[in-house]
Formats: sequence, structure tokens, C-alpha cells
Amino acid sequence: MRPKEYRYKVGVIWESERQGFLSAGGKPAIRVATPPEFKGHEGVWSPEDLFVAAQASCFMMTFLGTAYHRGLKFQAFEAEAEGTLARPEGEFLFTEILIKARVALPPDGDRALAQEILSFAEKDCLVTHSIVSRVRVEAMILLLTPGASAPAA
Repeated sequence: MRPKEYRYKVGVIWESERQGFLSAGGKPAIRVATPPEFKGHEGVWSPEDLFVAAQASCFMMTFLGTAYHRGLKFQAFEAEAEGTLARPEGEFLFTEILIKARVALPPDGDRALAQEILSFAEKDCLVTHSIVSRVRVEAMILLLTPGASAPAA
């Protein structure tokens, strides 16, 4: 069997100053700009935001797919990610992405399986495989009492 190959196409178009739009066929366009710390714009997605978001969303999708495949019952999942941009050798690069994930399980939930799936998602996310930054996950697994809903972050 030969390996599969997938292609993902996006386009960018300049609007004004240091901002423009990012598009991908059939999806809503996203306004993008240079971040404020590099003389850009407040309140607009930057390539740096999107880089960290790609890691966080890939981590979540890997968790969700694996949880479904492994039969993990959970009631909520959320994560926050923070990327550290630094100049360790003179050039800016992301040196680390920290993902803080929370999973809420039903009262009879399988904590060990949840942790196993979180660990798998940390290591097996395809975005993680594609970058040089260190990616760390700090997870919190909550067992809910009967009738309780997942607490807000």
C-alpha cells in the first residue's frame, strides 16, 4: 500500500497597511495582520496566533478522534494554548507551545483511559510532527458528580 498524500490550499490577499485576508476554498475568510508587537494591528488574527491555534486545534481533534475510537465517555473538553516566541540564536521562532487541557468525565469515567488518550494526542498530533517547537500538555481530568455539568473554565 502506498502512503496517502493530502494537500491543503490557502490564499492570502493584501488589504491595507500590514493586514489582509486568509482564505481557503469554501470557508469564511479570516482577517489577518502583523501582531501589535511587530507594529501590527490589535484585535486581528496574526500568523503567530494561527500557528498556536493550529497546534491547539490539532491536539483537540486528535483527542476527539482517539476518544471516539477508544470509547472514552466524556462530557466536556477545552484547552488553552500559549506559544513562546523567542530569539534563542538570533532569529525569532516558537520555542514552546504549552497546552492546558481540561476533560470532564461522567462519575463512572475512566481517568486512566482519558490520561492515555491525552498523552497520545500530545505526541501524535500531526501538527506536532510538523514543527520544531517543543509542545507540552498540562491536563486536568475532572470526574463529575451525578447530575453535575462541566464547570466553566
